[in-house]
Amino acid sequence: NVIRWGIIKMASIFSDKATIIIRTMLYTPDRKWVIRDFEKEFNISCGRTATVLGVLRKKGFVTGTRSGRLAYSMLINKKEIIEEWNKFYNFDFNTTHLYYSPNKEVLEKLREYFTKRRLSDKYALTLHTGANLITNYVNIDSVYCYLDSEDFKEISLDLRQGLDLKELKTGGNIFLIKPYYKKSVFLNRQKIKGYSIVSNLQLYLDLYNFPQRGREHAEYLLRILREKGESFV
Repeated sequence: NVIRWGIIKMASIFSDKATIIIRTMLYTPDRKWVIRDFEKEFNISCGRTATVLGVLRKKGFVTGTRSGRLAYSMLINKKEIIEEWNKFYNFDFNTTHLYYSPNKEVLEKLREYFTKRRLSDKYALTLHTGANLITNYVNIDSVYCYLDSEDFKEISLDLRQGLDLKELKTGGNIFLIKPYYKKSVFLNRQKIKGYSIVSNLQLYLDLYNFPQRGREHAEYLLRILREKGESFV
């Protein structure tokens, strides 16, 4: 089945480790990448890298010399690959746990929690929470926060106790997220106003198919980044 094979191929290039390759190439558009580079810098096997680059090349997203001593790959058609990514990925792929806090300063308390425990590398804000620190575009009190996948259970329990969060089945204003992209979601993480935030690319991907004004905010974020000369496309 050609359609099913195509879906499998797209899933393979937008899997966790595969997107490390894409994310890195998006942020280094002028670099000529050699397959071994990804093994040395990101511990991605040469075989997996070759497979991902092969699919990207067939879809017209990668150019360069395929084989020989001077073989290299460069990402092209960045806008198109992100469009394909948006067709595949949805924020709902993540596992989200809902909580409530009456504290109006809960976001600041969350930052203090991670700073005091020296765990700032274990979390990253996303969706409107993270993007608003760049755009200040959507008036929302909810907090969307990725936690490190490997330590999710331990950190989320301690965080709930430390901030006195109430667990809910529906609703809530605090969303602790176990990421679908366990490794790559934290790639190119940034620090803004003392908060750890996912990359601009991940913000865009998370927002794009998010129902509550997500696409609107994603497009505004991209416009702001272009004006600053920080766009990934």
